[in-house]
Amino acid sequence: MGLRHRARKVRAYKGLELSDAAYSTGTWESSDGLVLHYRDYPGRDDRPPIVCISGLTRNARDFEPLAETFSGEWRVIAPDLRGRGQSDYAKDPASYTPANYVEDVTALIEQAGLDEVVLVGTSLGGIITMLLAQSGVNIAGAVINDVGPAIEEAGLQRIRDYVGQGRSYPTWMHAAWAMRDSSQHIYPEYGIEDWLRHTKRLMCVSGNGRIAYDYDMKIAMPFAQPGAGIEVDLWPALRSLGSKPLLALRGELSDLLSEATFRRMGEEVEGMETVTVPGVGHAPTLEEPAALEAIARLLGKVARA
Repeated sequence: MGLRHRARKVRAYKGLELSDAAYSTGTWESSDGLVLHYRDYPGRDDRPPIVCISGLTRNARDFEPLAETFSGEWRVIAPDLRGRGQSDYAKDPASYTPANYVEDVTALIEQAGLDEVVLVGTSLGGIITMLLAQSGVNIAGAVINDVGPAIEEAGLQRIRDYVGQGRSYPTWMHAAWAMRDSSQHIYPEYGIEDWLRHTKRLMCVSGNGRIAYDYDMKIAMPFAQPGAGIEVDLWPALRSLGSKPLLALRGELSDLLSEATFRRMGEEVEGMETVTVPGVGHAPTLEEPAALEAIARLLGKVARA
């Protein structure tokens, strides 16, 4: 098995206006035969590529701000996890678990022939990042965005309440207003243009012409179970990143990552930078100045290593 690559920029996907940063697209294959999609933003060959792993209901578009900021100097690879974006939906919904996501991302790294990578993981993607480090993937540095080895039940319950609901809307504006109504506590400073941009990263034009979330609603099935499919102690997984440049981000208003857990993360891993992103909840979008400045410092450490 190997990568299939289209060396062209895709200008439209399911009614979306996509990022202006140049990228190509490609696919790789999972061990259970799914064809999975990724975006590939070009960058220097003498630096390890940045592999970005999104949250539970998110996709490759999540990392447009990061790619627009760092591509050119850094190659940025943003996959759609199984069941998201342009990747195949799983034949068995029970496979929507961290263990399978780790296996899928490992297959991407191996099939792409990447010797060393910088991992950026948001929420679920941060859990996957920790587990990838523990599994022995060669990591040059990592960003853990608004998640930790201990996850707050209130945040998990909020996510369970909306994931897999299958809501749809007649227009992008209707979808953006609905997003604002449900998430204004997460991004209290957003205006309508911000909500439209945010909505277009999470949703797409569905087959019936309505605006809907861009993921398989069945991802909610294993997530709804107690423990959300995470059955291992993640503190050793976090510590396995400790010898590399490491950054942890927390949204100031986060309900998933507590201040106490965030402080302990900094204490457990010597040399890890911890940065609170002001004025946002779960999770920072990585377009906030504080987040981008911190990621730039992390990449500077990687480049000097």
